Amino acid sequence: MTKNEALVRIQHELKDNHIVLFMKGTPANPKCAFSADASKRLREAGINYKSVDVLSDPALYDGIRQYTNYTHFPQMFVDGKFIGSNDNIGKYTAKNKF
Repeated sequence: MTKNEALVRIQHELKDNHIVLFMKGTPANPKCAFSADASKRLREAGINYKSVDVLSDPALYDGIRQYTNYTHFPQMFVDGKFIGSNDNIGKYTAKNKF
């Protein structure tokens, strides 16, 4: 995937999905503790979301980091708006702000 293709995919995911979690790995097979925790919180709160494995392509990994100007994962978006990483996900699920 090229840099431009990664940007198009990111924009497509954000436009087409209410909640998107860019994470390392998948909910069934997370590749870091923070991604595992975020997907667990969302699942336990009964929140439907689209997960995107940033490790599946280096251009996607770099692209989302440039898109948000944020280097940590997971990264969550609600209605196309960057919410943040694990701490903010916990706040959102605790307040059921979805």
